[in-house]
Amino acid sequence: MHQLTLRWFDHTPPHMGQPYRVVDLFCGCGGLSRGLELAGFEVAWAADNWDKAIAVYRDNFDHRATVADVSQVFEIANKIRPLKVDGIVGGPPCQDFSSAGKRQEGDRADLTKNFADIVAAVSPRFFVMENVARARSSAAYKRASEYLRDAGYGLTEVVLDASRCGVPQKRKRFFCVGILGVEDGFLDDIFQSRQADKDLTVREYLGDELGLNYYYRHPRNYSRRAIYSLDEPAATVRGVNRPVPDGYPGHRADATKRFAGLRSLTTSERARIQTFPANFVWDAAKTHLELMIGNAVPVNLARFVGECVRIGLEASQANDTKRLRMVG
Repeated sequence: MHQLTLRWFDHTPPHMGQPYRVVDLFCGCGGLSRGLELAGFEVAWAADNWDKAIAVYRDNFDHRATVADVSQVFEIANKIRPLKVDGIVGGPPCQDFSSAGKRQEGDRADLTKNFADIVAAVSPRFFVMENVARARSSAAYKRASEYLRDAGYGLTEVVLDASRCGVPQKRKRFFCVGILGVEDGFLDDIFQSRQADKDLTVREYLGDELGLNYYYRHPRNYSRRAIYSLDEPAATVRGVNRPVPDGYPGHRADATKRFAGLRSLTTSERARIQTFPANFVWDAAKTHLELMIGNAVPVNLARFVGECVRIGLEASQANDTKRLRMVG
């Protein structure tokens, strides 16, 4: 398998033809939308049921974004059809699949099937669905994926480590990409060949922008490390952000044993590790912003996925053209 000698974001891939139009469901504050725009897609509409996230989204994008209940399948499908989009993208809320939760599927898991229902109702050329890694083994995803295959989509299912895809963060996320009329696994080689051959560190991505060498990231419990170095990828950015507690006991795996001057990352610094641009506007209460940032698809991960999908769409179009010529 060919390995890249440069990190994928060190070059600008060609944008072929007209931009593909998409809608972003469960858009949050816009990580997936911004990354897809960087990959040459046009976002025609975005929707989320959290008004605070939509307000931040609107501050940073020119296209229409609406507070909407995506579980209302027929209503959402009827909004999408007139837009004549090529694709539907989105990350159904993942709390019921998260390793941090009780590992029980609840009502929110139904949104995965709602997403599939909308795709099947609109029948765009492609879709991209994102979730936490463990969602791949869920009953909700199994039902949705079977339904999407029956609707004519060939599925590529991949768990990506964001630190190999232009993000200075060890964040694993599951992506299911469906393209009408192709075989399952159509994009496997593309996803594999375009990943970097080593993890991206915070310092490699941000240089000295943060003005520190070590930082505190509150662990789920003190059996886990809490102090990280800029010379490694960050741990997964979560929806909570806490300061160093008084009397922090330390951990044998901490990157340094010196606690003087140690601090947690600021809200804007966490957004940068999620690869949002420095000029992204964050105008909301801090607790809301922390949750939005932690829940977002990292911008560069979305861009990486978008670029792989573009290559796959062009390849599938070329195959269709070739078959038509052979028939003719």
